Parts: sequence; C-alpha cells; structure tokens
Amino acid sequence: MALKSFKPYTKTTRGTVLIDRTGLWKGKPFKPLTSVNNSSKGRNNLGRITSRNHGGGHKQKYRNVDFYRRKFDSVAEIERIEYDPNRSCHIMLVKFEDGKKFYYLAPQKIKVGDKVQNGSNIEIKVGNCMPLHEIPTGIEIHNVELQPGAGGKIARSAGTSVTVSGVDGNYSLVKMTSGEVRKINSRCMATIGVLSNPDQKNIKIGKAGRSRWLGIRPHTRGVVKNPVDHPHGGGEGKSAGGRHPVSPKGQSAKGLKTRDNKRTDKFIVRRRNKRKDTK
Repeated sequence: MALKSFKPYTKTTRGTVLIDRTGLWKGKPFKPLTSVNNSSKGRNNLGRITSRNHGGGHKQKYRNVDFYRRKFDSVAEIERIEYDPNRSCHIMLVKFEDGKKFYYLAPQKIKVGDKVQNGSNIEIKVGNCMPLHEIPTGIEIHNVELQPGAGGKIARSAGTSVTVSGVDGNYSLVKMTSGEVRKINSRCMATIGVLSNPDQKNIKIGKAGRSRWLGIRPHTRGVVKNPVDHPHGGGEGKSAGGRHPVSPKGQSAKGLKTRDNKRTDKFIVRRRNKRKDTK
C-alpha cells in the first residue's frame, strides 16, 4: 500500500496524507464472520469513564478475526484482502478445501490466490502458521501466542513483527520491536511474515472531522481547567501548571514505570531499550 496526498484546494487537503487502498476488496465484509460492534465509548462495565475522549464515530461491523488458527491439515486459498476499521493492519478472507471460511491477519507480500496452511511440518513461507520450535532463527513472525492454544497476542498491528532469536530448552527466545527479549513456550503458534499496511504510522488525518469519524473526541489541556478538575488547573491568568506534567489523577506523565507483573518477570531475558530522549 502507498500513501496518497491531495492538491491544496483547501486548508484541509493541504496537509492530508492517507493510505491508498487500491487493490483491496471494495464490497461489504463476509456477513457470517461479522457481528455488531457495540463500543463502550471509554466506559467500563459500571458505566464509569476509564478512557477519556472516546465517543461517537462511524457505525462499524466487527470482523471476527481468527487469532487461534487451529484448522490443521488443510490448505486454504486467499479469496480477498480487506480493509478492517477495527484494526490498523488489513485482513484476508481465506477458504479451506471443505468450504469453511475464516478471517486472518494479512501479512505483506501476499496476494489473492495464494495458499496458506496451519500446523506442523509445513513449508516456511509468508502466511503459514506453525509452532515456534519449527521456525528457524532470524525469521520475522507475527500473531504470536504467549500460552499454547490461547491465540495470538503479540505483533498484531500494522507493519509489526518480532524475530526468533534462539532456543532455551523448551522455550524460544523472541526479540520484540522494542528490543526486549522474552522466553515463550516453543509449542506456541506463530505466523510467518510482517503484517501489512506499514505506512499506517505516516497518516496525517488533516482535519478534526476525521478524528470524530474515528470516535476520537476533543481533548482539553489540563492548564486551562479549574483546580477541581485537574492538578494543573487554576492560577491567575495564563499559567504554566506549576509542576511536572501529570494525569488528571496525579500520575506522572514523564516516564513513570507502571509495570507490576512479577509473575512473568522470569520470562524476560533482556529488558527493552531505553528511549534516546531519557537519561
């Protein structure tokens, strides 16, 4: 996929950069694999807002993507590659020899008519899904399971992949994009290839209206609020907040480590790389 820009007929089109979706399926999604997408609009099961500035947006049907890929010993043909409004990468509709159809995440360098497989002792090629212990070192993979049979959890967004970097007993060493190296059970499944739509990160929305279509509501800065609403609020006239940036609940916004999962620390071989702008 390539990027497309527009002639500057208006202030909006001057700065807009979008994805050129030429070559993707132009019709409706496969209805049996869709469901109603009742978005929570940033609220939890009690109706309280836990993620601010969410709401509205265009009506969407949820595509039931198969992250498990448990249909073994059968070859599937790619019928079409589609845009999915619920995720950043594209998806592909595959049809197996017995007529069953599934939605899978679509990797790069794959096209309509190609064949894909799931299982053991199959060819190592883009789109095939197999256990980690059968994947050679240095191969880029996506949709990686953390527990055998639990479905893919790692590397599921546009243009992402992780790399098999070695073996440690019953575990495979997987290097993340962040630089972290983690041990994952070698019986976990993973799919060969890098996910599609790598130019997603280069999109320039161009106007406020397009953000509203995506369900993103306006964001108000803390320094223009009242003290009762935000720690940076209040003050006489235009003020700078008077402290280091924090969230509305007072949590530091400058690199505070919030990870607290000691149960899985033993699986991390090397921590992720530090950001260059931090000391």
